[in-house]
Amino acid sequence: MSDGTSTMKIGTTIRGHRLQKGLSQGDIEKKTGLLRCYLSRVENGHTVPSLDTLSKIAQALDLPIAQFFAEDSLNRELNTQKLSDEELRFLTQIRRYSTNLNESDRKLLLAMVKKFAATAVR
Repeated sequence: MSDGTSTMKIGTTIRGHRLQKGLSQGDIEKKTGLLRCYLSRVENGHTVPSLDTLSKIAQALDLPIAQFFAEDSLNRELNTQKLSDEELRFLTQIRRYSTNLNESDRKLLLAMVKKFAATAVR
């Protein structure tokens, strides 16, 4: 574990869960009192958080602390491997708003997305 990869995985896991929940580093800062610049350093693997700090972050994300140590837990949860931060934000917003739609409206939305994708200039 001293090779630095576990630190990076915890940071990446924190970022993934934060984005999945549609939260900014500022939102986590408000909930935990931890500075945004510190959270950035943790997410980028430059700083190793203490267990107390990790507990604060887990509480802010409404997750059990063990979630940060579960092997590939975020990838299994999202069922995706290579999404950019921007794609995660977009999909999180779609999921958040689509929960209020009925089945008919969801089908209409999906049809519209397919139509946009088919006519998109690449």
